[in-house]
Amino acid sequence: MSLDIDQIALHQLIKRDEQNLELVLRDSLLEPNVTVSEMMAELHRVYSAKSKAYGLFTPESELAQALRQCRKGEDDFLAFSRAATGRLRDELAKYPFAEGGVVLFCQYRYLAVEYLLVAVLNNLSSMRVNENLDISSTHYLDINHADIVARIDLTEWETNPESTRYLTFLKGRVGRKVADFFMDFLGASEGLNAKAQNRGLLQAVDDYTAEAQLDKNERQDVRAQVYTYCNEQLQAGEEIALAELSKALPSFGEKSFEAFTAEQGYELEESFPADRSTLRQLTKYAGSGGGLTINFDATLLGERIFWDPATDTLTIKGTPPNLRDQLQRRTSGKS
Repeated sequence: MSLDIDQIALHQLIKRDEQNLELVLRDSLLEPNVTVSEMMAELHRVYSAKSKAYGLFTPESELAQALRQCRKGEDDFLAFSRAATGRLRDELAKYPFAEGGVVLFCQYRYLAVEYLLVAVLNNLSSMRVNENLDISSTHYLDINHADIVARIDLTEWETNPESTRYLTFLKGRVGRKVADFFMDFLGASEGLNAKAQNRGLLQAVDDYTAEAQLDKNERQDVRAQVYTYCNEQLQAGEEIALAELSKALPSFGEKSFEAFTAEQGYELEESFPADRSTLRQLTKYAGSGGGLTINFDATLLGERIFWDPATDTLTIKGTPPNLRDQLQRRTSGKS
């Protein structure tokens, strides 16, 4: 499916020393040629595949105010991007870890939705071999490891201003301080908590099957059905629709799953993004700590794996062959 670029601008922040972050601004927009379009398609793909947090602009957001003026035609996109890059530099300069990078602003359309993507990309060096087998240095944008990225769903923002999910951003791996400066630059606060929605869904599923007094196998069948639906939505890039999920699940008595969640007050949205790590808990048990990592199918609990809560002891009957081989080698002194 094609991605149509409306306008795209690049600027740069160069760290000269500990005190100075130099601003290099383009005087014109990029031409959306084949190379630029391929780069944006890759950035869109990489960003869409990552786990994201959801947010919204605060009333004081300077970026939101400038963006509104740009959307109304009171300011052009290049001027908007130049001024925004200046504000980004001012925010970033407050932190001792400040690094430079290529600052990208792109307004584009994908599947009839209009977006504005803002990213700070690392410009890295590498080696290349030409047709004469000579080696030379080259520079490239590290798109696969981009972690300072935010995307505004302009369509959602302008048609549903009360939404708490029109702005998405990456969160977590780059560190709390990095997230702070980027959120300050955006003038944004966290909105819809996708993980909390997914955790609420899992709790509702467990309570729903418990009220129906299902046995272990029946409960696991329902969990597997929920996982199958949610994973299909995740793979398709679609949200979990509560009404649609409810239709896929059995009704116990006259009460559907959707009616149960509303009656019990789980405060689930009509639709919300799927969170891969949370959904795995429907079919897996996993945990790590103290040098120990354990991951097993939920169906094995009570069959081959037994937990004694009184002693906090996990008993495993039948170890995986590759683990058993390592244990035998170590205990026999062969390695």
